[in-house]
Amino acid sequence: MAGSEEKQSKAKETKAKETKAKEPKAKATSGGKKKEVKKETGLGLSHKKDENFGEWYSEVIVNGEMIEYYDISGCYIIRPWAMSIWETMQSFFDPEIKKMKIQNCYFPLFVSPTVLQKETDHIEGFAPEVAWVTKSGESDLEVPIAIRPTSETVMYPYYSKWIRGHRDLPLKLNQWCNVVRWEFSNPTPFIRSREFLWQEGHTAFATKEEADAEVLDILELYRRIYEEFLAIPVIKGKKSELEKFAGGLYTTSVEAFIPNTGRGVQGATSHCLGQNFSKMFEINFENEKGEKAMVWQNSWAYSTRTIGVMVMVHGDDKGLVLPPKVASVQVIVIPVPYKDADTQGIFDACNATVETLCEAGIRASADLRDNYSPGWKYSHWEMRGVPLRIEIGPKDLANNQVRAVRRDNGAKVDLPRDCLLKKVEELIENIQDSLFNAAKQKRDACIQIVKTWDEFVVAVSQKKLILAPWCDEEEVEKDVKARTKGEMGAAKSLCSPLEQPEMPEGTKCFASGKPATKWTYWGRSY
Repeated sequence: MAGSEEKQSKAKETKAKETKAKEPKAKATSGGKKKEVKKETGLGLSHKKDENFGEWYSEVIVNGEMIEYYDISGCYIIRPWAMSIWETMQSFFDPEIKKMKIQNCYFPLFVSPTVLQKETDHIEGFAPEVAWVTKSGESDLEVPIAIRPTSETVMYPYYSKWIRGHRDLPLKLNQWCNVVRWEFSNPTPFIRSREFLWQEGHTAFATKEEADAEVLDILELYRRIYEEFLAIPVIKGKKSELEKFAGGLYTTSVEAFIPNTGRGVQGATSHCLGQNFSKMFEINFENEKGEKAMVWQNSWAYSTRTIGVMVMVHGDDKGLVLPPKVASVQVIVIPVPYKDADTQGIFDACNATVETLCEAGIRASADLRDNYSPGWKYSHWEMRGVPLRIEIGPKDLANNQVRAVRRDNGAKVDLPRDCLLKKVEELIENIQDSLFNAAKQKRDACIQIVKTWDEFVVAVSQKKLILAPWCDEEEVEKDVKARTKGEMGAAKSLCSPLEQPEMPEGTKCFASGKPATKWTYWGRSY
């Protein structure tokens, strides 16, 4: 069975690879002399976002030079255009956690089976996805070695060694690393892959109050990554008992939503692990009273899934649309020389423009390649999602101006060169805000408040993000999943928002008719 799923996954990825834009042919110049100038054709996407979302997404991330498919199913090459986005988020997050006195470290990739099996509830949640090393060369290993799906069981035996007394607390460590989860169900680059990059924080405290406070502090940093950098609105919430992290006390998350597919995405998670792991791994300490006590622990992580969510939310039928804060090139400057134009003068103006912007901290670059037409370059950089394009032609040179074209809405404006920097800074800020506001408007238009089961079924069929009153009972949630199971996947709880709307007295659970205790978001998810 696993083999057939592997083949299906491979076939999907092969098809996606075949959608990559073909190299356009050279055309002749007006003088009849052949020159390697590439046409504007061949760069467009063959699928539309609203018509075939899956194929559109595969095309955009390949043609936009975010990833390249690899010869092992579910594994992908992250190209520089995407890696720079990851680095930008890292350059924000890492200093923020260091302000919280969290230190970086690195633990091995491999886990011994005895340690992995020690925390039963935890490993049961990951067991189907654990990859094992069973051979060394031609020899079978006496004891297979697991590759970490997450690092609780890797790290906590050493927390037990390092923590002895209350002066050793809090212990707050983070690592930037990769993990492997051998998924068989529809691997999707960035969103659900077999190997991915993430950070994972693991902290230990003397009291639950300290752990609870950190959970929310980290969750706020995750909200900022999504909303301030990626321009994606998220809901901060708490997971149900059924959906929480295996072996933890409770899980909080930031939840995003993809309007085109009607699916929620767990954007990042911050877990309070309670004392479950400290009990299993004997992470004890002597408190100030000289009494033996168990630590309270947290773990929290965000991954390269963030990049996939950004592509899905903002991308359009021309390709990627990158928020300026994470784009490695915020402004692309393109010369537009006509026949008999002062080509060198235009090139000089392009270089001067880039220099002015870069000196002010704006990430700008010029595309001065002479074997591509300006139109081809427009399409190329639109496909890659650069937020702002600046064009400089003979008329612009004569009028001491440039033409600026926004990627998000295509709006064009002529900017005087003597106030160029100020205007570009304003445009970049406006593009960032506009992307967030447009995404929030689309997300909010999908939110449906329901009070009854019949309303819920209709909303699920309409791919809505559903907010419903719930009795918070696990059996009821299992029943909801069972009753909505179909080709598109079952609906489930996404999170209960930390900021709860008012619950009128006497409100009933939409699914059971019992008294409701909280409002919860429901829907299908990735």
